[in-house]
Amino acid sequence: MRLTTLFIAVCFLAAASTSVFGAENCTVCHKVVRTGIHADLPCLSCHKDETRTIADPAAIGHGAEGCTGCHKGFAQLFSHAMGTRQAEKTFVRQTFGRADRGFFEKNCNSCHLSGCLDCHGEGHAIAKPDDRSCFACHKGYYVGTDYYGMAPREDHLRYQRGEMAYDETFLKMLPDVHAERGMTCGSCHSMQSLIAGARTAKACTDCHTPSRSVLEHTIPAHLEKLECSACHAAWASQEYGTFYLRFIDSPSQEEYDLSINSGEYVKSAYLKKQDAPPLGLNERGRVSPIRPQFIAYFTEIRKDRAVDEENRLLAARWKAFAPHTIRRGTVMCDACHDNPRRFLLEPPEDRIYRLLQEGMTLASFWDRTGQVVANGSFLPVERFRRMSAKNPAYQQAYVKKWLKLVEGIDGKRLQ
Repeated sequence: MRLTTLFIAVCFLAAASTSVFGAENCTVCHKVVRTGIHADLPCLSCHKDETRTIADPAAIGHGAEGCTGCHKGFAQLFSHAMGTRQAEKTFVRQTFGRADRGFFEKNCNSCHLSGCLDCHGEGHAIAKPDDRSCFACHKGYYVGTDYYGMAPREDHLRYQRGEMAYDETFLKMLPDVHAERGMTCGSCHSMQSLIAGARTAKACTDCHTPSRSVLEHTIPAHLEKLECSACHAAWASQEYGTFYLRFIDSPSQEEYDLSINSGEYVKSAYLKKQDAPPLGLNERGRVSPIRPQFIAYFTEIRKDRAVDEENRLLAARWKAFAPHTIRRGTVMCDACHDNPRRFLLEPPEDRIYRLLQEGMTLASFWDRTGQVVANGSFLPVERFRRMSAKNPAYQQAYVKKWLKLVEGIDGKRLQ
């Protein structure tokens, strides 16, 4: 008791003496080690003043007042996608929320932006963000770690092996050519673009001028109607049939040997792919990679018995996106032209997955019937038919492409 009283007295006297001379007295009691770019700043530069001290000056709750006092305008970050997560919340409310109002809090809240320190370090070790800061959230099925050639593994624990990064195991895939050249996330995603709510600060053509020596670039429709990633994305993670099982008073939950099995929920996917993604139209009306986000199924299991409809389809939504897997090479002509499956027009006779027989509502993942693109649309059927017609111009370009590919064989050009 005497020691406690003595400690309080010392702090009080220190506060009294320093207040006379206008100096800070925080570190008399708070033994804090400060590192990083703000190490030499007085405590009250961020924590305000003695009578209105902010315990966490970087927290979103008060708009990171301790940071934005100097870094003007940065509070705008909290008004955009990373801060509000409005798109995710709306999706959950319209889908899984119909079955469980608490679904978002139970399964989706780990990446919610809580303040500046989510990206700028921990405690008093303030630092500029690097790619690892981004990958705390932008990983797995969400664009980010694909930039370095990391693809999500299958959900079953037997596949959860090999190297691990950012708390997830991954398949080793071909990285983005820009990553190979040493470019970081910040090279294209500047703080000013994030403050403005923009997805990126740069477009491909800000740095690259399409070379007319490339056959595909001589076709006006390619440059006018396609996003660069429609041809130059080497691969993309795709998840078909995302299943969430909610267990209530059901011991059988323990039998599911899956990487996501915690609380009430078990999550798995029917099929995961890491190849060239399907194509549709984005918000700009340009041909763009699209992928499921999500074809979502839900089952509630109470006392080890399914409640109501099993494998209930709650959403069949796709999203136009930009895979961060860019390579110099491109696909062949028939990867798009006369390739119905690439545009979700798979004919019944070509289907190898029999989803209706599996009780999954959809006839095919690659049949657009009953599905939508949330931020764009599917390519109109008539437009696909026109581009698939093998007219003389297409045939001529196709032959030129093959001649260019075989031009160097044995030092001779094939006739």
